[in-house]
Amino acid sequence: MGGAARMNILFLCTGNSCRSIIAEALFRSMAPAGMTAQSAGSKPAGFVHPRALAALKEAGIATQGLFSKSWNELTEKPEVVITLCADAAGETCPLYFGKVVRSHWGMPDPAKVQGGEEGIAAAFSETLDVLRKRINVLLRRLEAKPGMNETQIQVALDAIAAM
Repeated sequence: MGGAARMNILFLCTGNSCRSIIAEALFRSMAPAGMTAQSAGSKPAGFVHPRALAALKEAGIATQGLFSKSWNELTEKPEVVITLCADAAGETCPLYFGKVVRSHWGMPDPAKVQGGEEGIAAAFSETLDVLRKRINVLLRRLEAKPGMNETQIQVALDAIAAM
């Protein structure tokens, strides 16, 4: 895999409208050169949730270029696939992905939160905070140990998922 110098991560959810979009934007804003992120859905919603965009903007994270897309529309084959919703965790990735490192960072869907404006906004903010922490830990581990093999990356990803 070649370690931290070059890596392409796919954040995958079923709808690709909230969690995976937030993770993609965060990773892009935090990662060093050579590390890229994409997001996609197995059954994309076709839109980015306005509250996901609002949470990113409030956190000072760029949102241009973000859109809900199918995993069949990806321009680059991922080396690492991180699923963020339970529905996507069990799905078989397309064959063209080949052998990839997979991990499941399951978290609740903020779009399903019911209630008042404050509670819903808080759910999106919390999603962003959790993903920022997880991505930060991943980047620190990759930086501390460049050249990790697939097994070591898998162990690191699964440890982060258990946080």
